[in-house]
Amino acid sequence: MNNCGVKLAAGALAAVITFSGLQIDASASNKVSSVLPSGGVNLSLVKDTSLESLQTASTGANGRIETALTLADIPDMESAMAATMGYDEEEFFKNLVIAQVNNYVNVRSIPSEQGEIVGKLYDDSVGTFIAEENGWYKITSGTVTGYVKAEYCVTGEDAVALAKEVGTRLATVTTTTLYVRREPTTDSSVISMVPEGEDFLVIDETDGWVKINVEEGDGWISKDYVDIQTEFVEAESKAEEEARLAKEAEERRKAQEAARASQASSRPAQETTTSTTTTQQSTSYTVGEGSELGVAVAEYALQFVGNPYVYGGTSLTNGADCSGFVMSVYANFGVSLPHSSKSDRSQGYAVDSLENAQPGDLICYSGHVALYIGNGQIVHASNSRTGIIVSNADYKKILAIRRIF
Repeated sequence: MNNCGVKLAAGALAAVITFSGLQIDASASNKVSSVLPSGGVNLSLVKDTSLESLQTASTGANGRIETALTLADIPDMESAMAATMGYDEEEFFKNLVIAQVNNYVNVRSIPSEQGEIVGKLYDDSVGTFIAEENGWYKITSGTVTGYVKAEYCVTGEDAVALAKEVGTRLATVTTTTLYVRREPTTDSSVISMVPEGEDFLVIDETDGWVKINVEEGDGWISKDYVDIQTEFVEAESKAEEEARLAKEAEERRKAQEAARASQASSRPAQETTTSTTTTQQSTSYTVGEGSELGVAVAEYALQFVGNPYVYGGTSLTNGADCSGFVMSVYANFGVSLPHSSKSDRSQGYAVDSLENAQPGDLICYSGHVALYIGNGQIVHASNSRTGIIVSNADYKKILAIRRIF
């Protein structure tokens, strides 16, 4: 295969994913959705390089990671890339090795099943091709370098189209508040505002504008006030997996203790729902089965259906935005969450699919977060027009599902 530029590509790859399982070279379990059981770290391979438009109405869940590494973060990377002869996105993608398995494929120290397992490459995750040896690919991926069975991966021409599917094109807001406009022009009407630090799936791009989806619908934001990255997910070493599992277990223990202590203490009177009547409030919603604390969270959150949405707000009665709503609901149970839908994607621990979600789980979208109540539904502070409502959880593409308790 053509591995021109492999060393440059390898220098740009530095991220982790998370998952667990038996020590086999490819899991035989049924293929899970693309939600990754991890908070991890994201990877940006190619800065400001357009990809084909991403679907935003998929019902599948697809978890990505929070911290992007761009070429600009790597000393001399941009100048080194510029020094290559006619850098081409497709040629770069040809040097990727992309796992295509039910769950994960082991990365081994030598090209043999007798080799030590040094990491795992999850389904749809990527590494950089180094060499091929007796049906094995030597790759580097995140902090892991080793061998994966070629039969469980694709590379070369087959990797080009697949890379555009498994890569996530994100625009991250770099200014305090950014207007989302109906059309890609400053003369167009404003349909929403988005805060600094939030990232959004890129639907389309022009020379100066990026099309994204917000709760009010599709709109355009100026490229002058966003960073754009294409992100891929990579391998996790054994040490990283052990550290992640220990951290998640500790966070879960602390959250459970905080919730029980909060319930046992004599707290001040909590906010209660107003007497306004809406169609949603006159509807009865059933909370699904799950943990006792998760069900309690969902039931508590449903009290506030019909109350207003307020950008930047955290009041369950007078108005909250999406992350303010989630934050304030969990605060009632003694759990502190950030006022940021992006940061919510790294809270607690990951759930691998919507089918396995339980009441109280955080359902994370592009620029939005909600609380799962069971039976395929969420409660969330949607937008200023609808306020706090109940919706189907798969109404748009899910980026991550996180469980606090």
